[in-house]
Amino acid sequence: MKRWEIEKKLNDDRSWLLETYSQLSDEQLFGDLTPSEHDPSNFWSALDHLAHLALIERNFAAMIRKHIKGEKNPVGLATDENGAPRTMPQIMATVHAMTEEWQIQHHGKSLDEVVALGQSARAVSLQLLSELSDEQLNEVLPGAPWADGTIGGVLGANADHGRMHWKWSKDAGVLDH
Repeated sequence: MKRWEIEKKLNDDRSWLLETYSQLSDEQLFGDLTPSEHDPSNFWSALDHLAHLALIERNFAAMIRKHIKGEKNPVGLATDENGAPRTMPQIMATVHAMTEEWQIQHHGKSLDEVVALGQSARAVSLQLLSELSDEQLNEVLPGAPWADGTIGGVLGANADHGRMHWKWSKDAGVLDH
């Protein structure tokens, strides 16, 4: 993707997401919606799904920075800290535990507070985008299963991630609350 296409995608989808969430009632924003994939007794709200996006966006930027600095395993999901390969269930258990910790930390925050989390994460992405060369945007991020695996694709995947979480919220009945 070209630099301007990445920025446009991020901005367009963020605007859409903010408009969509701003139309929800407090019951729709804060109500129990989906069971956690780490602890099914813990339920995520629509706002938890929105807050989650900030964590992943920051993580993607950190992975890209690690790659640019020359780290061999910047994504760090496929192997453990000792270099031993992880199975897909192990990878997902690690991811779900990480996202659960974030969800618990930010659960119950207001829409404005969650929007601020996203703004902060997006600022990190846009700053990173401004620092990368066109060649770097086209480099493959080793271990990245998102989009086309390039740095530009991973940055742009943040927009798709928001729409995916909205779909999950919608499918779980957020609009029925």
